[in-house]
Amino acid sequence: MRKLFYAVLFLAAACAQGETPAGAPEKENAPMPQTNNHIDYVEFAAEDLAVAKAFYGAAFGWTFQDWGPDYVSFEGAGLDGGIRGGETPVNGSALIILYADDLEASEKKVVAAGGEIVERHEFPGGRRFHFRDPSGNVLGVWTKVEDAS
Repeated sequence: MRKLFYAVLFLAAACAQGETPAGAPEKENAPMPQTNNHIDYVEFAAEDLAVAKAFYGAAFGWTFQDWGPDYVSFEGAGLDGGIRGGETPVNGSALIILYADDLEASEKKVVAAGGEIVERHEFPGGRRFHFRDPSGNVLGVWTKVEDAS
């Protein structure tokens, strides 16, 4: 199970770095293809969409498309997603994890944008931190660490 977890993390890292799997289209801003039984979309809740957009735009450079007063979609996150406005986030057992080439720089951007670091830890092959966004959602950011052996 642990090997599967790390395989998923490394696949997510490749996608987050803009690497294209063999045979996948390389068009910039091309819509993500829908694939049977694959994660297709992620949604967050936020009481205030303007605050959420400001945070994720400043911390990670995401861009947004408004779809009425209570919904916004985002791009530039490695996976398509959206933010439901007017809702209080409820944190559960699922954790969305982003990849960063420079974990310290990413942490500084998260804090500067108004996020709160709630956890830091190391694991075989990497390090990560968890943060709470201004809406109350908890996400993680990780980076690879080369094995010294």
